[in-house]
Amino acid sequence: MKKISNNRFIVSAKVGSKGQIVIPIEARKMFNIKAGDTLMILGDEKRGIAILKDDSFYQLMEDKK
Repeated sequence: MKKISNNRFIVSAKVGSKGQIVIPIEARKMFNIKAGDTLMILGDEKRGIAILKDDSFYQLMEDKK
């Protein structure tokens, strides 16, 4: 993990044979991700992949109205 600032970091995760990744503990703590939470996977061929907790995603969509 490379810490960039108090609220930012960079960390890698390997994809397993079943396509699964492990979300690093630093990210789980920062974003309060717990077992059983639902995550949204957003993808764009040019910009890449983003992962958000579903409640954060829905809040973001509400803010865009």
